[in-house]
Amino acid sequence: MERAIGVIDSGVGGLTVVHELMRQLPKEKLIYLGDTARCPYGPRTEEEVKLFTWEMVHFLLEKDIKMLIIACNTATAFTLKELQNSLDIPVIGVIQPGARAAIKFTKNNHVGVIGTEGTIRSNAYTEALQTIKADIHVNALACPLFVPMVEKGILTGPVATSVVEESILPMKQKNHMDTLILGCTHYPLIKDTIQEVIGEHVTIISSSEETARETSTILEVHSLLSREENVPVHQFYATGELEIFIEIAKTIFQESNFNMLKIKKACLGTNQEV
Repeated sequence: MERAIGVIDSGVGGLTVVHELMRQLPKEKLIYLGDTARCPYGPRTEEEVKLFTWEMVHFLLEKDIKMLIIACNTATAFTLKELQNSLDIPVIGVIQPGARAAIKFTKNNHVGVIGTEGTIRSNAYTEALQTIKADIHVNALACPLFVPMVEKGILTGPVATSVVEESILPMKQKNHMDTLILGCTHYPLIKDTIQEVIGEHVTIISSSEETARETSTILEVHSLLSREENVPVHQFYATGELEIFIEIAKTIFQESNFNMLKIKKACLGTNQEV
């Protein structure tokens, strides 16, 4: 039996990465785990994020995954190197792919980054961008209200617009950037609202597409690409209530792809499904 790619996230945001993986790698089976019960990770300490991330990783290792994608920017910032050094399977995060895409698109060398408090505090995007291009100008801003809003299923409408306007006003006032990185995988779910508020002159970068492209390359290098001919059935797990998780999954995947998903509740710490 073909082994699956494992994807972890603090909640529903990583579904945007999974959607792109399904599009670019249709033969690959995916196992997704969203820690919706303990989301958001952004305000948590580095120790908490590491503990929760390792619990998710152990859950997926029990399922014999062949590769791990950390689809949470906060978890990527705090645990990527540790996981890469500890596991004997390929591990990638979402920060480097997003940084590379932003460098490619910016024309005036001014890049904005919005993310959770943890991601912005870690300085991971600024370091990644400046490692690639030392003279890049980076303006980073934490938007702590976005993830709780998305987890409640508020993706459009006056409430979403109001929250986005209030949150990114400090960045909009500086107004030098031509490229904005959505430094949290929840944020593509409100991308249209962010674009409307920030202005059409700013190119918005979601790392989901670049992460899927990098996944494909790594699978090929390690001779891990699936040879399965049948359409895979993907396994999705959430640690919290499933109702909103399912509704958001339906919004992202639409009916044809949603029918390829099996969604269950998971209990972390004990590695047991319930």
